[in-house]
Amino acid sequence: MERKLSLEFARVTEAAAVASARWMGRGDKHKADQAATEAMRAVFDTIDIRGEVVIGEGEMDEAPMLYIGEKLGTGYGPALDIAVDPLEGTNLVAKGLNGAIAVVAAAPKGCLLNAPDMYMEKIAVGPAAAGKIHLDAPVKDNLRIVAESLKKSVADLTVVILDRPRHEKIIKEVREAGARIMLISDGDVSPAIACAFEDSGVDLMIGIGGAPEGVLAAAALKCLGGELMGRLVPEDDEQMERCRKMGLADPRQILTLDDLVKSDDVIFAATGITNSNLLKGVRFTANGAATHTLVVRGKTGTVRFIEALHRFDKKPIYNLIGLNV
Repeated sequence: MERKLSLEFARVTEAAAVASARWMGRGDKHKADQAATEAMRAVFDTIDIRGEVVIGEGEMDEAPMLYIGEKLGTGYGPALDIAVDPLEGTNLVAKGLNGAIAVVAAAPKGCLLNAPDMYMEKIAVGPAAAGKIHLDAPVKDNLRIVAESLKKSVADLTVVILDRPRHEKIIKEVREAGARIMLISDGDVSPAIACAFEDSGVDLMIGIGGAPEGVLAAAALKCLGGELMGRLVPEDDEQMERCRKMGLADPRQILTLDDLVKSDDVIFAATGITNSNLLKGVRFTANGAATHTLVVRGKTGTVRFIEALHRFDKKPIYNLIGLNV
């Protein structure tokens, strides 16, 4: 992919973040998600790509736009798999809580796992521990390896886990090992990526979350040199069959980073909607808004943090994409 697409995808996530941020704390996660989706779709229409959504807002009959299989872009340029989450953390925005982001990942056609909307077991670490941890290893062993890799004690590690009853056993094991825990209510993409940044305060992310979110996080970690291992958790025969249609003979096989993202030619972009360990949230100004975006390109390993000021009077599109509440 051409490097100029990095900035184009940043424009996509910036628009989605600004649109959804207008709904922060208003208690309506559906309106927040709709605003982000409309904004993201509008900007995609301006980009010279032949994109197809492989991870999106749902199936064609479930979502009006950014549905799986939808074509994106002008129809000119490279053929790409596109994974999107216009608003990762709908409840976070609705309640005005930290951790919500707008996310896009892109790779050449056929390179992103078309993960079904089901659960996935995941473990994510940064570059120092990449290749050393394992999804099936005891929690205490993974913590010891991460601590040794980061040259710190287990007691000084911070592990992010979704606050769910299904994680009671993992939480107990982490506490017994002596590590610190940051429980989050929603949105595990941002903390998974944060593992790759030493100053983020996050050392490991573990637990069961959404499979599509797993692929998005894997795209970022592929660029950043980190690692994410996953395993789908089908809950019924229908989900088992869907896994097989994806080409997974064993739906319960461990998925490595290379299974989830099959090429280094990947671009990942995320813009903060509300504040997180990694990104600042949208701040509205007298003339528009300020955004904070992470853009990484796997082919070169370039990591960019972009702080942008958006003038609404200079950008008519911002007045046409569901920003008005």
